[in-house]
Amino acid sequence: MTLAAYTDVLSRRSDPPEGGLVGLVTDLVERLGGPGAGLAVALENLFPPIPSEVILPLAGFTASRGEMSLAGAIAWTTLGSVLGALALYYVGVALGRERIRAVAARLPLVKVADVDRTEAWFARHGGKAVFFGRMIPIFRSLISVPAGVERMPVGRFLLYTAAGSLIWNTLFVMAGYLLGENWQSVEGYAGAFQKVVIVACALAVGWFVVTRLARRRRARNAAEPRGTVYRTRRFRGGSRR
Repeated sequence: MTLAAYTDVLSRRSDPPEGGLVGLVTDLVERLGGPGAGLAVALENLFPPIPSEVILPLAGFTASRGEMSLAGAIAWTTLGSVLGALALYYVGVALGRERIRAVAARLPLVKVADVDRTEAWFARHGGKAVFFGRMIPIFRSLISVPAGVERMPVGRFLLYTAAGSLIWNTLFVMAGYLLGENWQSVEGYAGAFQKVVIVACALAVGWFVVTRLARRRRARNAAEPRGTVYRTRRFRGGSRR
Protein backbone atom coordinates (compact mmCIF):
# COMPACT_ATOMS: atom_id res chain seq x y z
CA MET A 1 0.00 0.00 0.00
CA THR A 2 1.45 3.35 -1.01
CA LEU A 3 1.66 6.26 1.38
CA ALA A 4 -0.89 8.18 -0.68
CA ALA A 5 -3.37 5.30 -0.53
CA TYR A 6 -2.91 4.93 3.21
CA THR A 7 -3.40 8.67 3.74
CA ASP A 8 -6.56 8.51 1.64
CA VAL A 9 -7.94 5.70 3.80
CA LEU A 10 -7.19 7.57 7.01
CA SER A 11 -8.83 10.70 5.66
CA ARG A 12 -12.12 8.79 5.51
CA ARG A 13 -12.03 8.20 9.25
CA SER A 14 -13.10 10.80 11.82
CA ASP A 15 -10.36 9.86 14.29
CA PRO A 16 -7.48 8.28 12.41
CA PRO A 17 -4.69 6.59 14.39
CA GLU A 18 -1.79 8.38 12.75
CA GLY A 19 0.97 7.98 15.33
CA GLY A 20 2.29 5.85 18.13
CA LEU A 21 2.22 2.08 17.92
CA VAL A 22 -0.42 2.03 15.22
CA GLY A 23 1.71 4.34 13.10
CA LEU A 24 4.68 2.01 13.61
CA VAL A 25 2.90 -1.12 12.47
CA THR A 26 1.22 0.53 9.50
CA ASP A 27 4.60 1.85 8.43
CA LEU A 28 6.11 -1.65 8.68
CA VAL A 29 3.36 -3.14 6.53
CA GLU A 30 3.56 -0.25 4.06
CA ARG A 31 7.33 -0.51 3.62
CA LEU A 32 7.92 -4.27 3.83
CA GLY A 33 4.62 -5.84 2.84
CA GLY A 34 4.19 -9.45 4.03
CA PRO A 35 7.50 -9.62 5.95
CA GLY A 36 6.63 -6.33 7.64
CA ALA A 37 3.25 -7.71 8.72
CA GLY A 38 4.99 -10.82 10.08
CA LEU A 39 7.52 -8.71 11.98
CA ALA A 40 4.75 -6.54 13.43
CA VAL A 41 2.83 -9.61 14.63
CA ALA A 42 6.00 -11.05 16.20
CA LEU A 43 6.50 -7.77 18.06
CA GLU A 44 2.84 -7.83 19.12
CA ASN A 45 3.52 -11.11 20.93
CA LEU A 46 6.44 -9.58 22.82
CA PHE A 47 4.81 -6.19 23.41
CA PRO A 48 1.03 -6.75 23.79
CA PRO A 49 0.15 -3.02 23.52
CA ILE A 50 0.86 -3.37 19.79
CA PRO A 51 -2.64 -4.22 18.50
CA SER A 52 -3.01 -7.31 16.33
CA GLU A 53 -6.51 -5.99 15.62
CA VAL A 54 -4.81 -3.34 13.48
CA ILE A 55 -1.98 -5.38 11.98
CA LEU A 56 -4.02 -8.29 10.67
CA PRO A 57 -6.90 -6.38 9.01
CA LEU A 58 -4.37 -3.97 7.52
CA ALA A 59 -2.51 -6.93 6.01
CA GLY A 60 -5.82 -8.16 4.59
CA PHE A 61 -6.61 -4.74 3.16
CA THR A 62 -3.16 -4.60 1.56
CA ALA A 63 -3.82 -7.99 0.00
CA SER A 64 -7.17 -6.79 -1.34
CA ARG A 65 -5.29 -4.06 -3.23
CA GLY A 66 -3.10 -6.68 -4.86
CA GLU A 67 0.11 -5.55 -3.16
CA MET A 68 0.56 -8.98 -1.58
CA SER A 69 -1.33 -12.24 -1.94
CA LEU A 70 -4.01 -13.22 0.54
CA ALA A 71 -2.20 -16.50 1.23
CA GLY A 72 1.04 -14.58 1.72
CA ALA A 73 -0.59 -12.23 4.24
CA ILE A 74 -1.90 -15.17 6.26
CA ALA A 75 1.37 -17.10 6.02
CA TRP A 76 3.61 -14.19 7.02
CA THR A 77 1.43 -13.13 9.97
CA THR A 78 1.17 -16.72 11.21
CA LEU A 79 4.94 -17.11 10.97
CA GLY A 80 5.33 -13.91 12.98
CA SER A 81 2.91 -15.25 15.61
CA VAL A 82 4.87 -18.47 15.96
CA LEU A 83 8.25 -16.73 16.23
CA GLY A 84 6.98 -14.26 18.83
CA ALA A 85 5.38 -17.06 20.84
CA LEU A 86 8.57 -19.12 20.65
CA ALA A 87 10.57 -16.22 22.11
CA LEU A 88 8.18 -16.04 25.08
CA TYR A 89 8.33 -19.83 25.44
CA TYR A 90 12.06 -19.55 26.06
CA VAL A 91 11.43 -16.74 28.54
CA GLY A 92 9.38 -19.29 30.47
CA VAL A 93 12.18 -21.85 30.14
CA ALA A 94 14.65 -19.32 31.54
CA LEU A 95 12.38 -18.52 34.48
CA GLY A 96 11.91 -22.18 35.39
CA ARG A 97 9.67 -23.83 37.96
CA GLU A 98 11.83 -23.07 40.98
CA ARG A 99 11.84 -19.31 40.37
CA ILE A 100 8.08 -19.30 39.86
CA ARG A 101 7.58 -21.22 43.11
CA ALA A 102 9.92 -18.86 44.97
CA VAL A 103 7.97 -15.83 43.72
CA ALA A 104 4.64 -17.47 44.61
CA ALA A 105 5.87 -18.15 48.14
CA ARG A 106 6.44 -14.42 48.65
CA LEU A 107 3.10 -13.25 47.25
CA PRO A 108 0.30 -12.46 49.70
CA LEU A 109 -2.69 -14.83 49.56
CA VAL A 110 -0.83 -17.15 47.15
CA LYS A 111 0.45 -20.55 48.22
CA VAL A 112 2.98 -22.84 46.62
CA ALA A 113 0.16 -25.40 46.53
CA ASP A 114 -1.61 -23.09 44.05
CA VAL A 115 1.39 -23.39 41.75
CA ASP A 116 1.32 -27.17 42.14
CA ARG A 117 -2.36 -27.30 41.19
CA THR A 118 -1.73 -25.04 38.20
CA GLU A 119 1.12 -27.26 37.05
CA ALA A 120 -1.07 -30.36 37.38
CA TRP A 121 -3.82 -28.66 35.37
CA PHE A 122 -1.37 -27.59 32.67
CA ALA A 123 0.05 -31.10 32.46
CA ARG A 124 -3.45 -32.37 31.61
CA HIS A 125 -4.72 -29.50 29.44
CA GLY A 126 -1.61 -27.66 28.23
CA GLY A 127 -2.22 -28.42 24.56
CA LYS A 128 -5.77 -27.07 24.68
CA ALA A 129 -4.61 -24.05 26.67
CA VAL A 130 -1.99 -23.13 24.07
CA PHE A 131 -4.34 -23.76 21.13
CA PHE A 132 -7.35 -21.82 22.42
CA GLY A 133 -5.17 -19.28 24.23
CA ARG A 134 -3.86 -18.10 20.86
CA MET A 135 -7.39 -16.90 20.08
CA ILE A 136 -8.00 -14.95 23.30
CA PRO A 137 -6.75 -11.36 23.73
CA ILE A 138 -4.10 -10.89 26.44
CA PHE A 139 -3.67 -14.66 26.84
CA ARG A 140 -2.41 -14.88 23.24
CA SER A 141 1.02 -13.81 24.43
CA LEU A 142 0.98 -14.90 28.07
CA ILE A 143 0.12 -18.55 27.42
CA SER A 144 3.57 -19.15 25.93
CA VAL A 145 5.32 -18.44 29.25
CA PRO A 146 3.76 -21.26 31.33
CA ALA A 147 4.32 -23.60 28.38
CA GLY A 148 8.02 -22.79 28.66
CA VAL A 149 8.04 -23.05 32.45
CA GLU A 150 6.50 -26.51 32.22
CA ARG A 151 8.88 -27.48 29.41
CA MET A 152 6.13 -28.52 27.02
CA PRO A 153 7.87 -30.32 24.13
CA VAL A 154 8.82 -27.65 21.58
CA GLY A 155 7.35 -29.55 18.65
CA ARG A 156 4.00 -29.90 20.39
CA PHE A 157 4.07 -26.25 21.44
CA LEU A 158 4.77 -25.09 17.89
CA LEU A 159 1.99 -27.30 16.48
CA TYR A 160 -0.69 -25.94 18.80
CA THR A 161 0.62 -22.38 18.49
CA ALA A 162 0.65 -22.50 14.69
CA ALA A 163 -2.85 -24.03 14.54
CA GLY A 164 -4.41 -21.52 16.91
CA SER A 165 -2.59 -18.57 15.35
CA LEU A 166 -3.62 -19.67 11.85
CA ILE A 167 -7.30 -19.59 12.80
CA TRP A 168 -7.06 -16.21 14.57
CA ASN A 169 -4.95 -14.59 11.87
CA THR A 170 -7.06 -15.92 9.02
CA LEU A 171 -10.22 -14.53 10.62
CA PHE A 172 -8.81 -11.01 10.94
CA VAL A 173 -6.89 -10.96 7.66
CA MET A 174 -10.01 -12.11 5.82
CA ALA A 175 -12.04 -9.42 7.58
CA GLY A 176 -9.63 -6.74 6.36
CA TYR A 177 -9.60 -8.28 2.89
CA LEU A 178 -13.40 -8.30 2.61
CA LEU A 179 -14.01 -4.93 4.25
CA GLY A 180 -11.47 -3.15 2.05
CA GLU A 181 -11.21 0.52 2.92
CA ASN A 182 -13.36 -0.04 6.02
CA TRP A 183 -10.77 -2.44 7.51
CA GLN A 184 -10.34 -0.30 10.64
CA SER A 185 -13.89 -1.09 11.78
CA VAL A 186 -12.60 -4.53 12.81
CA GLU A 187 -10.71 -2.93 15.68
CA GLY A 188 -13.94 -1.80 17.35
CA TYR A 189 -15.40 -5.31 17.50
CA ALA A 190 -12.10 -6.83 18.64
CA GLY A 191 -11.75 -4.12 21.28
CA ALA A 192 -15.16 -5.01 22.71
CA PHE A 193 -14.10 -8.68 22.92
CA GLN A 194 -10.89 -7.67 24.69
CA LYS A 195 -12.85 -5.63 27.24
CA VAL A 196 -15.00 -8.68 27.99
CA VAL A 197 -11.84 -10.71 28.60
CA ILE A 198 -10.39 -8.01 30.88
CA VAL A 199 -13.60 -7.82 32.92
CA ALA A 200 -13.69 -11.63 33.22
CA CYS A 201 -10.07 -11.65 34.44
CA ALA A 202 -10.78 -8.88 36.95
CA LEU A 203 -13.79 -10.80 38.28
CA ALA A 204 -11.74 -13.99 38.56
CA VAL A 205 -8.98 -12.19 40.48
CA GLY A 206 -11.55 -10.53 42.73
CA TRP A 207 -13.22 -13.87 43.44
CA PHE A 208 -9.84 -15.43 44.29
CA VAL A 209 -8.96 -12.62 46.72
CA VAL A 210 -12.36 -12.64 48.43
CA THR A 211 -12.49 -16.43 48.85
CA ARG A 212 -8.89 -16.64 50.04
CA LEU A 213 -9.47 -13.87 52.64
CA ALA A 214 -12.69 -15.55 53.78
CA ARG A 215 -10.90 -18.89 54.16
CA ARG A 216 -8.13 -17.25 56.15
CA ARG A 217 -10.68 -15.53 58.41
CA ARG A 218 -12.54 -18.82 59.03
CA ALA A 219 -9.27 -20.54 59.90
CA ARG A 220 -8.40 -17.76 62.35
CA ASN A 221 -11.85 -17.87 63.97
CA ALA A 222 -11.66 -21.64 64.29
CA ALA A 223 -8.30 -21.38 66.03
CA GLU A 224 -9.30 -18.65 68.51
CA PRO A 225 -11.72 -20.65 70.74
CA ARG A 226 -9.11 -23.36 71.31
CA GLY A 227 -6.57 -20.72 72.34
CA THR A 228 -9.10 -19.03 74.62
CA VAL A 229 -10.02 -22.30 76.37
CA TYR A 230 -6.36 -23.15 76.82
CA ARG A 231 -5.60 -19.76 78.37
CA THR A 232 -8.67 -19.98 80.61
CA ARG A 233 -7.69 -23.38 81.93
CA ARG A 234 -4.19 -22.15 82.68
CA PHE A 235 -5.61 -19.15 84.52
CA ARG A 236 -8.00 -21.26 86.58
CA GLY A 237 -5.25 -23.69 87.44
CA GLY A 238 -3.12 -20.82 88.66
CA SER A 239 -5.98 -19.54 90.83
CA ARG A 240 -6.29 -22.87 92.62
CA ARG A 241 -2.61 -22.70 93.56
